[in-house]
Amino acid sequence: MEQQKLPNATMIIVLGILGYLCCCFAALGIIPSAIAFFMATKSQKLYEEKPEVYDNYNIIKTGKIVALIALILNILIIIIIIYTLSTVGWEAWTTEFSRQWTEGLESGGNY
Repeated sequence: MEQQKLPNATMIIVLGILGYLCCCFAALGIIPSAIAFFMATKSQKLYEEKPEVYDNYNIIKTGKIVALIALILNILIIIIIIYTLSTVGWEAWTTEFSRQWTEGLESGGNY
């Protein structure tokens, strides 16, 4: 009997990496990483039903780990944002951001 590939293995890896890369953008990476984690869990259950049928389970495990790490990083970013805004306040945060932005523009991007 020929072994089959588990579905969405490449998509799980791609979404996990995309979730990791997007964690710096106000934790927008939580969406692709959560989708990747859900898809990996679904593929893992499919593998556990008939392990002798599928041969690319290692890719699914790797994708699930990447998605989990990206999910944790995104949740941490959300917690940091909430903590910062609750302690400093929105007005003080935007004022400081505007000040640093203006300084950067005036210096011409020279660091």
